[in-house]
Amino acid sequence: MAHVDPFQIIADPTRRRIVEVLRDGERPVNGVVERLNIHQSGVSRHLGILLDAGFVRVRAEGQRRLYSLRPEPFRELEVWLGSYRRLWEGRLDRLERAVEEKKKSRKTKPKERKS
Repeated sequence: MAHVDPFQIIADPTRRRIVEVLRDGERPVNGVVERLNIHQSGVSRHLGILLDAGFVRVRAEGQRRLYSLRPEPFRELEVWLGSYRRLWEGRLDRLERAVEEKKKSRKTKPKERKS
């Protein structure tokens, strides 16, 4: 399997919706169709893309084909997002400190007296 950019794969809103459905567990194509109200041929096409990209696996159960998510591409996404998470968490921590300092300064300021 050739390496594909996982962000390109999940950039498509239909594929993201399929991933969300499969997050709840293994499903046949018709199970995905029912949940998304998308024509079966469209779901099959997008499942094929997800399968080729390694996002899903398929297993046969009699004549049915059951699709489920594979964790590896999501780990790759998590690693990439992790570097940005540190960035925004640091900013949120600084914002929290600034808000707390503002609250403290309001409590310690003497109240103005009206004449």
